[in-house]
Amino acid sequence: MHTKLDHVGVAVRNLEEAVRIYGRFGLRPSLNASAEGLRVAFLPAGESQVELLEPTGPDTVIGKFIERRGEGLHHLCFEVSDLEAALNELVALGVELIDRAPRQGIEGKVAFVHPRSSGGVLIELLERDK
Repeated sequence: MHTKLDHVGVAVRNLEEAVRIYGRFGLRPSLNASAEGLRVAFLPAGESQVELLEPTGPDTVIGKFIERRGEGLHHLCFEVSDLEAALNELVALGVELIDRAPRQGIEGKVAFVHPRSSGGVLIELLERDK
């Protein structure tokens, strides 16, 4: 499986404030979007990105995450060329998946690996839309 680090997801309470904070490091949003209870900003950082994730309410996935753990690192995302093949390879290796089939994300098809199978870190796999 060929992968590259696509982005680091960071849960934040206030997207505008977080964009301002990351702006101090020279990062500027290239894409703002909304999806599944989220407001999102992608900030290019070299060959990768920082994805800022603001919940639209307390009962969303990110809202619950912030309530339990506070703001901070939410996930790592690796880009793969063939998501279905990557998932099949991981299942064969005994890796526990959250998503056994790809679903549509903001930038392409995505699936998540359970943190129990990745050293406590939520891993997102992304096959970009062509």
